[in-house]
Amino acid sequence: MSHDAALSELAAFLGPRLSRSGADRASHGQSETWFPETPPDAVAYPETTAEVSRIVATCARHGCPVVAWGTGTSLEGHALAVRGGISLDLARMNRVLEVRAEDMQAVVQPGVTREALNAELRATGLMFPVDPGANASLGGMAATRASGTTAVRYGTMRDNVMALEVVLADGRVIRTGSGARKSSAGYDLTGLIVGSEGTLGIITELTLRLHGQPEATSAAVCAFDDFEAAVQTVIATIQMGIPMARIEFVDETTAAIFNSVNGTSLPEKPHLMVEFHGSETSAAEDARRFGEVVVEMGGAHFDWATTTEDRGRLWKMRHGAYRSAIASRPGSIGLVTDMCVPISRLAEAVAETRADIAASGIPGPILGHVGDGNFHAILLIERENAGELKAAKDLAHRMAERALRLGGTITGEHGVGMGKKDLMAMEHGDAWEVMARIKRALDPDGILNPGKIVEGNA
Repeated sequence: MSHDAALSELAAFLGPRLSRSGADRASHGQSETWFPETPPDAVAYPETTAEVSRIVATCARHGCPVVAWGTGTSLEGHALAVRGGISLDLARMNRVLEVRAEDMQAVVQPGVTREALNAELRATGLMFPVDPGANASLGGMAATRASGTTAVRYGTMRDNVMALEVVLADGRVIRTGSGARKSSAGYDLTGLIVGSEGTLGIITELTLRLHGQPEATSAAVCAFDDFEAAVQTVIATIQMGIPMARIEFVDETTAAIFNSVNGTSLPEKPHLMVEFHGSETSAAEDARRFGEVVVEMGGAHFDWATTTEDRGRLWKMRHGAYRSAIASRPGSIGLVTDMCVPISRLAEAVAETRADIAASGIPGPILGHVGDGNFHAILLIERENAGELKAAKDLAHRMAERALRLGGTITGEHGVGMGKKDLMAMEHGDAWEVMARIKRALDPDGILNPGKIVEGNA
């Protein structure tokens, strides 16, 4: 379908901020993982909500798709323009509009990244804790309902977005939620938009919940002879009520990759990486109690990161795990799985997954945010190898089935996009059709991020 009429009208008021250059289109047609390059017809760079509204209204009149773009760090092809149309790059809407320190809130535009917000907050004693690893935009993080290493203590984007400004598919601008800590006033439209991946509206402003910067932070890494002991340590720590800020699991393959890429000397065994926040006294006490659990479970090689620099290196290494894994198999691309199960089924889920990966012949280091039952296998497949891609997809499908059988979900944090759309009926049954009806009600012509989350998204 030609979208030339929409592009001509948009070019008339955006001028050079509507780009049809090959370089811009290519950069907005790429994904972090295995999806093929899918360039949009053009890239628009709005600077205000009013401009977003006008762009969307223009596209609605001409049936031209609009796909919001943050920093392009999503893993399931969320931001690819699979039906052509406009890639709506929100990077220029990058202002922190207001910090309400007394209310522990911040109002930001969608292009603000989490690192930029925390830099702005540094002098206030407050922080925004949701940390998916990548320096993602906050609008993109809300759209995918992101979480990450700190979710075990601070929750996900669902828990930390209080209100939104949203441009709907016809160009109307609505506000959802408020600065109040709670409300019983009607449907939770904020919760509906958070996680909708740009299929129901374009987020143009967010009111975020902030948290106090901890007085003290302690972090450590410890090794175990087998993964079962590491996972049981996580379960025991949670059941004892020890308040962790982060607790991450990496298997022996990932530990070896860390050593190769980062020059570390971790034992090539399963590891836990932990962090505690609190007062000097409480953080030390939490660390002491955790250390007792580790010893009881047979853990060893306890290495405390005692300085800010040491902790920074520790978490930089963990956050760089995906790119390190890709580098460990030159010429490979990644298919990243994302299962999440109840804590009581975590050991079973990891054991079955490890056995399945070993039998498949596909390299697949395992790591994840095991404090909330969420773990990933990074399936490393040779680029352009159709056989390996099919084997990896089959493996990922079995992992999704396993997650559901154990009472969990097909995606704990990466979202649906294109990569997991075919799994939605398996998890949701008739509720998936209810989602499709909501989509059709808010976007009857299917112009907002078509091809994602639901069927019938033209």
